[in-house]
Amino acid sequence: MSFTVSILQQGLIYGIIALGVYISYKILDFPDLTVDGSFTLGASVAAISIISGVDPWVACVLALTCGLLAGIITGLLHVYGKITNLLCGIITMTALYSVNLVIMERPNISLAGQPNIFRSGFFGSDAITRLILIAIIVLIIKLILDWFFRTKKGMLIRAVGSNPQLVTSIGGNVGTYKIIGLSISNGLVAFAGSLMAQLQNFADVGMSSGVIILGLISVILGITISKGLKFISGSTASIVGAVIYQAVIGTALYLGMPTAFLRLTMATLLVTILLIGRIKREDTLK
Repeated sequence: MSFTVSILQQGLIYGIIALGVYISYKILDFPDLTVDGSFTLGASVAAISIISGVDPWVACVLALTCGLLAGIITGLLHVYGKITNLLCGIITMTALYSVNLVIMERPNISLAGQPNIFRSGFFGSDAITRLILIAIIVLIIKLILDWFFRTKKGMLIRAVGSNPQLVTSIGGNVGTYKIIGLSISNGLVAFAGSLMAQLQNFADVGMSSGVIILGLISVILGITISKGLKFISGSTASIVGAVIYQAVIGTALYLGMPTAFLRLTMATLLVTILLIGRIKREDTLK
């Protein structure tokens, strides 16, 4: 029971990461590697804020804000610096490694014994209550995103990735909407980092390693599984994909898979999903 609850807790937090990657990868068609740094950014900002006496919920908002700024920087480098999308993400991600070290002043911070959102107010510290709180947070984020992308500004952001000429033709600035989308994406990832730090009671400068692969696997897996099911939105599919991903990885580790093979498993899973998606597309075209 505790194993299943733990899988769901982490899977749902990864679902927030998947929502961020869904925005950059699927909506903006922008392979943004910034998220590999913004996840730790959110965790480090939340951790140092909590240790400094800041309310845990306020710490989460600060983490979200810093993630938004990281996304804006990547967007500015791309739009006004004319740097390719892949390279500007690498630049920001690399810079964030040093930024995170400066924020924490050491490689890791323990939050053991510190207040956090899972041990304050109405919410108790038992695993089921933590899971319910995480599920509520993820649901609220999903509903807000679904609403936002149905607004005029949200529709224009969606058009940036698929039909930028349309945005230009109606007087919209493609670059501005890219920056907005990237800021939202990295803000969500940083917020997920703040939740993960409080759930695990620590923040570490290397905790975001592989986050971009995790997000991509979650998004592609969710969309591949839900293809043909029109009642499942892309945001829902991304969250479901993250939970399935965590279940697969968690089960493999539980059954004794050496942690040294974790990255290999992630890469293999991503390649398998991509091949399945390609085969399905070829079968549809026949």
